[in-house]
Amino acid sequence: MHITIGGAVQGVGFRPFVYRLACSLGLSGWVTNSSHGVVIEVEAEPAVLEAFLLKLEKERPPLSFIASLEYSLLDAEGFEGFTIRPSTREGSPTTLVLPDIATCEDCRRELFDPADRRYRYPFTNCTNCGPRYSIIQSLPYDRPGTTMQAFAMCPACSAEYHDPASRRFHAQPNACPSCGPRLELWDVHGSVVCARQEALDAAVALLRDGKILAVKGLGGFHLMCSAQQEEVVQRLRERKRREEKPLALMVPDLAALSQLCPVSAIEERLLRSPESPIVLLRRHPGAAIARSVAPGNPWLGVMLPYTPLHLLLLRECARPLVATSGNLSDEPICIDEHEAVQRLAGIADAFLVHNRPIVRQIDDSIARVVLGRELLLRRARGYAPLPVEIPREVTDLLAVGAQLKSAVAVARGRRVFLSQHLGDLESAESRQAFERETSSLQRLYHIHPERVVSDLHPDYLSTVHAHSSGLPVVSVQHHYAHIASCMAENGLEGAVLGVSWDGTGLGTDGTVWGGEFLETDATGFERVASLRHFRLPGGEQAVREPRRSALGLLYEIFGRALPGEADLPPAASFSEQEREVIFRMIERGVNAPVTSSAGRLFDAVSSVLGIRQRSTFEGQAAMELEWAASDCPTDPGYAFALRQRDGCLELDWEPVLRAIINDRGLGAGIVAAKFHRALAELIVEVATRRGNRRVVLSGGCFQNCLLLECAVRRLQEEGFTAYWHQRVPPNDGGIALGQIYAAARAGQLPTAARGGK
Repeated sequence: MHITIGGAVQGVGFRPFVYRLACSLGLSGWVTNSSHGVVIEVEAEPAVLEAFLLKLEKERPPLSFIASLEYSLLDAEGFEGFTIRPSTREGSPTTLVLPDIATCEDCRRELFDPADRRYRYPFTNCTNCGPRYSIIQSLPYDRPGTTMQAFAMCPACSAEYHDPASRRFHAQPNACPSCGPRLELWDVHGSVVCARQEALDAAVALLRDGKILAVKGLGGFHLMCSAQQEEVVQRLRERKRREEKPLALMVPDLAALSQLCPVSAIEERLLRSPESPIVLLRRHPGAAIARSVAPGNPWLGVMLPYTPLHLLLLRECARPLVATSGNLSDEPICIDEHEAVQRLAGIADAFLVHNRPIVRQIDDSIARVVLGRELLLRRARGYAPLPVEIPREVTDLLAVGAQLKSAVAVARGRRVFLSQHLGDLESAESRQAFERETSSLQRLYHIHPERVVSDLHPDYLSTVHAHSSGLPVVSVQHHYAHIASCMAENGLEGAVLGVSWDGTGLGTDGTVWGGEFLETDATGFERVASLRHFRLPGGEQAVREPRRSALGLLYEIFGRALPGEADLPPAASFSEQEREVIFRMIERGVNAPVTSSAGRLFDAVSSVLGIRQRSTFEGQAAMELEWAASDCPTDPGYAFALRQRDGCLELDWEPVLRAIINDRGLGAGIVAAKFHRALAELIVEVATRRGNRRVVLSGGCFQNCLLLECAVRRLQEEGFTAYWHQRVPPNDGGIALGQIYAAARAGQLPTAARGGK
């Protein structure tokens, strides 16, 4: 029997599993890794071959995934015994590259067992855990194709590697203190202070002493410090230039976490999963965490240690640590120790590094539990680059995503390989990371794109890259890409009503969209409803200053005669001269683009309620509006006015904004809750008018837990089927997937993907 298995079958102990299974059944033959997956040939009586085939699928390694299994019966060759043959590299790769996997329980036990030869060794791993995507240079997945090629195994490790009874049988990153990577502690100049266990002990002492440590981990550097010392966390913020955006925490274990946050069963499963993401959890009111970790935020982003190095640090420190990305704000994380000394100069007090090279930057993933299931907000470690299967086949394609929360994708057949989060394309370092990953994905899978799919916006750096590629470019409207992304993840084809709400995206009419209802057909979309337009004085500056969005909305209603100017927060935050300049910008249309953005509507309401006039990070005003509303009753909500305008249903926010201004005396929380309910009811109303029973929710606004839960429940109560994201972010991190699926839906007519009807 000749068998070819495709899927996640390399780096998970699949060949050792096949070897042990074949030997237990008395089969002769061989197994090998190839560019297509795992290839097996076995000989035995037909009944034994059938038993082998059934056990392959039923007893496969827990981290493996079989996407395809093809077999054929051939004449016997007369094999003697069963062997693992050297890997072959012919043909284009079709096997799956696994993400990096959190340390398994067996390796944890060894790590803390004084009698074990890997006691306190920070690079302990086996076929069930450890580095994968961060060290892979080429397929098939063998040691020579990883950054472990520089480390020759000692006799003890080699014996494990070749022992079918060992869980390190063909574990490619296998290593120990005698032959593997080693730790060093460097000072701020990059000079070695100490190494190995001494480096680990010194690092722990520095953290306990209130120092900021740059730690080279699995997919890049963390900046780590005590999370309980306010002055230390504040110092990190000042050095990192990160004013108020929440910092991630790493806690020693679930017992320590329970002192900070209540944890549900599904949240615990997510925290302990092989993916081991940062999970957003409600904090206990009296949680013993420095205020500056997440100022004014009822949520904490928390993860458990997921590598041996982190396990050792957290065990020895015995306290929560800040573990934020090793970068300056808006830059990609550092992956090389020499680069880190340069880029993190002035931030870190010392550097805990190792000599295992990292091929590609991989941030920590971020997730939250909504409606009883996980919702990824940042897709990186643990998830990338596992593919998403789309309902249509495509020839080789490259999608370059958007400008913010950048991620790229390549596709072949029905598989879309979505990269890890790359960051915002606003710095030279981010653009270099974008270009590296774009090339890396193509090389890894030997994909030679026939077309490049980009956003409609001509000034996005990703779009510029697409047009400089020399390949035909398919332009996909931003909000259609959001809907197509959610459709792809949920395996949907045909007609749906898509609700695409976010901050900004270029529309087919040249204005800034962001509050859209798009109805799809077999090949494209039609814009059937949209929020009423208003002007954004200052353009991009309005994103950083919610008060500008508020003035744009207020001017549409009242002109210059704003009600109660003296006590209306957005107006009062400007001087009379500043307001005059803004009114002129709006009236003349100078640096005041027209928008229908739901994200900017959230900002405006936050400003009117006096919650936030200036934002220090993206989405801050909208997040604080959600927090204000979270513990307040939501009945009844406000009501939008709906009217037909130019063949599209206009959703007028004016009655809502007037009511909000009048109700400010009720308290920001109650008014914010009524606003959220108004948006959910608006979705139901448009869905009812359009009559499509399948409603797809996508875009950055649906990171809002309160909005998403309210909208889904109201849709379900009215008999609609709601679809939302799970393992692909609703924000721009999912755009590249949507671009691929939009191009697939358009078939050979790329113009159909460019816009609506």
